[in-house]
Amino acid sequence: MKRVYNFSAGPSMLPQSVLERAANEMLDYEGSGQSVMEMSHRSKIYGTIIEGAEALLREVMNIPDNYKVLFLQGGASTQFAAIPLNLGVNSGKADYVITGQWATKAQKEAARYIDANIVASSKDKTFSYIPKLDPDTFTKDADYFYICMNNTIYGTVYHELPETGNVPLVADISSCILSQPIDVSKFGILYAGAQKNMAPAGLTVVIIREDLIGHAKDITPTMLNYKTHADNGSMFNTPPCYTIYIAKLVLEWIKNDIGGLEKMKEINEKKASILYNFLDNSNLFRGTVVPEDRSLMNVPFVTGNEELDAKFVKEATENDFVNIKGHRTVGGMRASIYNAMPIEGVEKLVKFMGEFEARNI
Repeated sequence: MKRVYNFSAGPSMLPQSVLERAANEMLDYEGSGQSVMEMSHRSKIYGTIIEGAEALLREVMNIPDNYKVLFLQGGASTQFAAIPLNLGVNSGKADYVITGQWATKAQKEAARYIDANIVASSKDKTFSYIPKLDPDTFTKDADYFYICMNNTIYGTVYHELPETGNVPLVADISSCILSQPIDVSKFGILYAGAQKNMAPAGLTVVIIREDLIGHAKDITPTMLNYKTHADNGSMFNTPPCYTIYIAKLVLEWIKNDIGGLEKMKEINEKKASILYNFLDNSNLFRGTVVPEDRSLMNVPFVTGNEELDAKFVKEATENDFVNIKGHRTVGGMRASIYNAMPIEGVEKLVKFMGEFEARNI
């Protein structure tokens, strides 16, 4: 059996043990005589899966009791509209920090419904840093304050959260969820597409403080109203059943095999340090992000020569390091080293990079 090292920004690698268990249970889940893909989402046995997934997520992330966990569809991008429609209901204003493509899209979508104020941006340097924020510039009566915590394309991450006082902080954590502990109580809403650290594509998780539910604008579609899903235990319509099942297996892997999010953070820091240390000492490759804002999950880098970048991507693919081409707005390469990427995968990549450097400098 061939397994490559998949450095894709998403959908990404899943733990091999999770894939093996899912394969073993494909035709017969726990003696039910059916696949999870086939069973009714209203059945008792599926109820144990979705309830188990929520319980595990609450335990692993230490989610307070006054937060709802919603298992939704539509991708994280659907939340770009859902958030202003549900939260932008008092002053009709919100603050956005623009740190990449996804924050840009979120702000543009929100601006269709509310006054979506841009308080800071790092566009001037191709989103290679997290802008310093001045609380005096924040909208005092904003309904919420929005950030994209980890920027998948550009490889930046917030190491310090904005001080927003009583204004609910909303964060897209699609590419850093479950990578390390996070204090949920500091946020009004956390949301994430599952396809990077959690499960296959198809599931979006929303973690929302209860007092923010039930105030949606009248124009809010039923399926975008958080109350619809909170009142129905994420079962208003058929949920993404199989993806939730895989998410449950991944959460069991984090809890039982890894030992929780503190241990997960240690592993991720080790992987990132291996790659960043190589880049910092390379005579050919260089990282594109200022060191103080570097992500643990996404590492963009370049040689400075487009032809050499293309040659590296081609040879890397031939050597089973796949999906390493960078986003078109950055160029070069990007290694996404999510939870399921083993340390040995990063070690082997760095070894290959060193050999490539020796041949091409």
